[in-house]
Amino acid sequence: MNNGKITVLLVDDHEVVRAGYGQVLSGAADIELIAEAGSGEEGYSAYVTHQPDVVIMDISLPGISGIEAIRRITAREDTARILVFSMHEDTVFVDQALQAGALGYITKRSAADTLVEAVRTVAGGQRYLDAALAQTLAMEKTRGRSNTFSDLSTREFEIFCLLAEGLQTNAIAERLSIAPKTVANYSTQIKYKLGVKTHAEIAHLAIRHGLIRP
Repeated sequence: MNNGKITVLLVDDHEVVRAGYGQVLSGAADIELIAEAGSGEEGYSAYVTHQPDVVIMDISLPGISGIEAIRRITAREDTARILVFSMHEDTVFVDQALQAGALGYITKRSAADTLVEAVRTVAGGQRYLDAALAQTLAMEKTRGRSNTFSDLSTREFEIFCLLAEGLQTNAIAERLSIAPKTVANYSTQIKYKLGVKTHAEIAHLAIRHGLIRP
């Protein structure tokens, strides 16, 4: 904390969005926005530089996704407190974000005071989920339902989304800073787990579940 305030890093690729949410955060007397970033890579670097109490992370970012950025931050510092603030409302993203190490998840349709409340809760080391998402997750667990992608690791889900967007092996390898052979191995494992054989089937599966737009 800085002067008793909760320090926050805001990661979102839209400058206007950052400005709007920055005003919301600045309106809270106990919260201070100390840094912003427009990509996952910038978010990771800003975390290392500023060591904020809370990171507010979007998922859809240029370069590496928010989920991959979360994975990298928590791999470096397992006590990092990260709140996902995303347009994605499908519980598959909630599961993957929490698996990657996020402590909270709310949607961008949430009221402004929800963001402030979530930041305070996560800063205190407690989990915070959007009320509607929490209810959906609870219902799914009660019914014993697991989502289609629950068997994928965070890295596999990351690569699945990139394959669904049409990226080739070398492009994915470059974006994630891993070897093309590693990407190919992951691709094989992803297809096996999801019961698909081609990249086209991966894209159709992602579209059907609303993970990408057709």
